[in-house]
Amino acid sequence: MDRNPSPPSPTNGDEGEEEVVGGDCIGSTVYSKHWLFGVLSGLIQVVSPENNTSSLDDEEQQQMELDEEMENEICRVWDMSMDEDVALFLQEFNAPDIFLGVLAKSRCPRLREICVGILGNMACFQDLCMSISTDKNLGQVLLHCLYDSDPPTLLETSRLLLTCLSQTEVANIWVERIRDHPAIYDSICFIMSSSTNVDLLVKVGEVVDKLFDLDEKLMLEWIRNGAVQPPDQPQEDSEEQQVFRIVPCVLEAAKQVRSENLEGLDVYMHILQLLTTVDDGIQAIVQCPSTGKDTWNLLFDLVCHEFCQSDDPPIILQEQKTVLASVFSVLSAIYALQVELEYLKIESVDLPLIDSLIRVLQNMEHCQKKPENSAESNPEETKKSDLSQDDFHLKILKDISCEFLSNIFQVLTKETVAKGLKEGQLSKQKCTCAFQNLLPFYSPVVEDFLKILHEVDKTLAGDLEESFPSLKVQT
Repeated sequence: MDRNPSPPSPTNGDEGEEEVVGGDCIGSTVYSKHWLFGVLSGLIQVVSPENNTSSLDDEEQQQMELDEEMENEICRVWDMSMDEDVALFLQEFNAPDIFLGVLAKSRCPRLREICVGILGNMACFQDLCMSISTDKNLGQVLLHCLYDSDPPTLLETSRLLLTCLSQTEVANIWVERIRDHPAIYDSICFIMSSSTNVDLLVKVGEVVDKLFDLDEKLMLEWIRNGAVQPPDQPQEDSEEQQVFRIVPCVLEAAKQVRSENLEGLDVYMHILQLLTTVDDGIQAIVQCPSTGKDTWNLLFDLVCHEFCQSDDPPIILQEQKTVLASVFSVLSAIYALQVELEYLKIESVDLPLIDSLIRVLQNMEHCQKKPENSAESNPEETKKSDLSQDDFHLKILKDISCEFLSNIFQVLTKETVAKGLKEGQLSKQKCTCAFQNLLPFYSPVVEDFLKILHEVDKTLAGDLEESFPSLKVQT
């Protein structure tokens, strides 16, 4: 389970600590109940009415800094809350209600971040996650944190949401809660389209990916949210009039994380792939020419100039297999519509795509070769499980790649094949790899391609027929 990173420890770790003895220990830990009581009591004082600084205006309160000693102590609690005994003790002491008060009243960004972070750690434990999730007031306040302007608070809120959405017992509670708050869509889209904080973008992307995976109805609502804006309405005149559309926001976030975080790019590519599973999602990608071009250009550039390049070791495919599967899946969906979409009739896309797809299939053959003594060298069940998971993802990538390759083969002309042979995208070795992977499921496609090849290079066509006798009878 994803936990918040340990916050910085106080500079003097032993200062102010009391000796922990007997019944003062929290569970099996060495942490002091008495000390923790003191910290939580201090939090209550921070947000109590008599301590509110009414002389400060709203802007000054928003920038209010946390007392250094209080910050050090509450950061220790944040760190300690990763321990289940401590998390359970916090629950018994009604700490979530204290944090609820802090989040509802405090104008201190750092204090709000820490309180959400502690709740996020507590939510990593199933029973506590259920308790936090079923608290309606706390749920409302936590979702309201998504409107915060403080990136660290947004990051911790996103971590907490993802933790809850990952637990099947409470996931639907949060999905329904989010559906009841349409403004969350605008807030998340604003983050994706404008933030430069890569960690925040990745975590928000994971939340969106999880939401779409859990609830298609929510995904459709979010797809349609930006579809009501008139196409000629200017967006730059007023931020208040801006209507966010999900696809441009996802693309902007993907561009931001692209060079810094492969896992983050993987998440955003999977969001696009999920969008293509419904007709409204495909239309959201291709209907607007600028969005369709932007999507195509980004994904085409990834597969042709960044992923799985000719000078990369074949094993690189293991790192890129899931993101490539998503990218090829989305490109294939757009490619299937290119006849209807004049703006996507880009010249010379077929051969570069064929080259990338075949290279992926060639590298896949290398990755799937088992070491001779693999059973002896990796006897642990965990290793076998990992290998099985890798094979599963490679199979998905192979299926998507073969389907996409077959679609391209179907539209190849004699001129394109001749150019491919001249430039090397359709060499004997690459054609052999393509045939090995496309047969027997795409036999008609291979046979039609071979007929064209006979007109361009009879020698190569004859060699391939010798290598694949089943085709010789058909031609």
